[in-house]
Order: sequence, then structure tokens, then C-alpha cells
Amino acid sequence: MNRDAIKDILQSEGILPLSKYGQNFLCDEKTIQDIVDLCEISRADMVLEVGPGLGSLTFPLSLKTDNLGCVEIDKGLADHLKETITNATIFHQDFLKFERPENVKIDVVVSNIPYYIMTDIMKKLFSEYTDARKMVFMVEDEAIARIDCKPGSKQYGPLAILASLYGGYKYEFKVPSTAFIPQPRTTSAVISFTRSMSADYLTPEFVKFLNTCFSMRRKMLKKNLAGIAEPDNIHSALISLGLNDNCRAEELEPGEFVRLFRVLCG
Repeated sequence: MNRDAIKDILQSEGILPLSKYGQNFLCDEKTIQDIVDLCEISRADMVLEVGPGLGSLTFPLSLKTDNLGCVEIDKGLADHLKETITNATIFHQDFLKFERPENVKIDVVVSNIPYYIMTDIMKKLFSEYTDARKMVFMVEDEAIARIDCKPGSKQYGPLAILASLYGGYKYEFKVPSTAFIPQPRTTSAVISFTRSMSADYLTPEFVKFLNTCFSMRRKMLKKNLAGIAEPDNIHSALISLGLNDNCRAEELEPGEFVRLFRVLCG
């Protein structure tokens, strides 16, 4: 879907991009094809697209698989997709409130994620869709510092830990603002994740645990965990894992959070 096609749809359908949803529609055909290729989709794969917008990725994705589901918060855009893409299931819903259908296995996740809600969406995906073998995202380039970072850094937190535990991370390529309508003020980037065995440990409960661990970054970890377990149990858990009793959350490696969670929360 190129720039002229996007403009025609916006005009004919009377659709105005909404800043509150961070709507910037991808219109560069090479970028679109590169993202679809990165997904490595087979015909039988179950694919989830979060925030399909006008369908720049949706249509080529629908040509690759018979099992494409899309969650779109904007009713006008959802209705447009239902009328134009017949071989995909379109859900008009806020993805953060979306309940995954029972017994549906997801193989691939793809999303052009607005920066303002990136963290919440990725946390949900990394904890509730851990069966997916691959995830491909387009995000604001500057936001990657919150995803690809190490313990002890200022940006290190729950999102970086979840991303690390889900699997292998790769920075694929930059996407200039000229690839969108309307043009955002920042440069975007496409990143991918390939599932590893450590993704088995990711659950919504583990996300809540991480959020608690980092609730007050300047405080010692044992202080943040006070509402989860008794002080003596926290002390024993830290010592048994070879951790300093006065450590802060930002000092722990991703795997150490898994082990601490299993000791304290079973």
C-alpha cells in the first residue's frame, strides 16, 4: 500500500488520523514487504496483528496465512478493514482489554506500536502470548533504549527483562518519518524477537512481580517486596540465591528475577 493509496482511502472514507491513538499510517511498500518477510509466515500459521490501522501490513499478511487476527481500537478503521479484507478476523477492541480466545495458539505477532503505549502493549504480549515463536515490532527508534539495555543502566526495568527472557532480540532496520502519513516527528525502527525456552516462565503474575520490584527504584529490593512476603522470607530468598540483602532491582539479571519469583511466589 503506497502513499497515493493511503491518501485515497483517507479521503474517500473521510478518515482523519487521530493523534490520541498515535496513528501514523505506513505507506512505503519496501518497508511493508520487508516487515512481512521478517515474520516468516507459513500458510498454516496463526498470526496476530495489533493495531492494523488502514491495513498496510494486514493485506500482505493475509496473503501469507489463512489465520490472521487483527485487534484495532479505532471503530472507523476496524469497519474499513472488515469491508476490504475478507480473509482476516478483525476485532474492534482496545488490545490492552482484549481477551485472547481460548485454545487459540499464536505463532507470529506483528505490530506497529505507538510510542505512548509501547510498554504496556509489549508487556501484555510478552506475558500472554509466549507461545508465539516470533514477534516483529515497529517502534520509535529512541524507545529501543528501554528494550535493549543491561542491569545497572538507567533504562533497565520490567520491559527489558521481559524482552530478554522472551528470546533473541535483533535490531532490523530504521524507518524514516517519510515512510508514514502523516509523518511523525521521530525516526522509527523495526525490531524482532525469536522465542527461547526462558519464555516459558513469563506470565501476567510475573509481570506484576517485576512491576513491584521496580515500584520504587531508589529503594532496596527487599523494601519493594515487603507487600509480597515476610521480611525474613525475603532475606532468606535473597541469600539463598546469592544476592546481596541490600541490593536494588536494577542490579539483578533477568534470570535472577525468575528464580526469586519462584522462591517467593511459588
